[in-house]
Amino acid sequence: MAGRRPARASLLAAVLAAACVVCGGSAAAPRANEERDLSAYTGLATWVDLYDPHVLARPASAVAQMASHGVQTLFLETSNYQMRHDIVRPDRAGRFLEAAHADGMQVVAWYLPSFANLARDTRRSLAAINFRSRTGDQFDSFALDIESSVVRSAPVRSARLVLLSKRLRAAVPNLALGAIVPSPLGMERLPWYWPGFPFIDLGQTYDVFLPMGYFTYRSHRPSFSGTYTRRNIDLLREWTGDPALPVHAIGGIAHYASAAQVRTFVQAARAKGAIGASLYDFAGTTARQWRELRASNEPVTTG
Repeated sequence: MAGRRPARASLLAAVLAAACVVCGGSAAAPRANEERDLSAYTGLATWVDLYDPHVLARPASAVAQMASHGVQTLFLETSNYQMRHDIVRPDRAGRFLEAAHADGMQVVAWYLPSFANLARDTRRSLAAINFRSRTGDQFDSFALDIESSVVRSAPVRSARLVLLSKRLRAAVPNLALGAIVPSPLGMERLPWYWPGFPFIDLGQTYDVFLPMGYFTYRSHRPSFSGTYTRRNIDLLREWTGDPALPVHAIGGIAHYASAAQVRTFVQAARAKGAIGASLYDFAGTTARQWRELRASNEPVTTG
């Protein structure tokens, strides 16, 4: 997702956000199964990646803090392509999962693939989906973090992404799946990054799209975070061919965002009918930002 992830993916996220073609076509596409449960992508949420040592060291304490802010969903990174294991510290992941469920939260696992080793990416994604804690708790959903350009050929990268996505859908036909995607506005401005991005294909597989709209890379003006968020959601729905596409907007980076930026971000996400709008990530979210994230009366999210 953002700043502390594998260096190349992190840089691309920043470049895309800073840049402010379309890939996939404009024909209307069939929606993923509308009967799947999308509740994990609504309400107040927060993000934890594998580069938050102080958060990771104390799962129960971190979850209790989240609960005190009214968090309803935790997005937890289980591994990425640079890690040695399919699930990093399964015992720790299990403790987060159990503590969150005990506090009434849902937990979405997420994984960052490289697409250079599709067998590994498939195995690690399925490891998260099928993971069970010591008490038998499982993740409530799974989201794929789609941004790596380790595979230089965009057509090859897209083909592997679509194949991986189809494998995951075939493995769990009834589970809601999320697609974490780069900023559409950034992709529009930098068409060389991933030409031919398969938005329509992904729209037939994933139930929710989560655009990484990191407005702090572009501007400190509160009005910009709203404009940026609205445009990202509009482009996603246009490029997938689905005007009613469920979107969970991700804003940030929390460490650099003002409370006013967070306020206009959340307002814009709601105005565009997003089912959720979270701030990346938990470690960087301040008390003032939490207040803004809670201010909306319905499904909103935090990071």
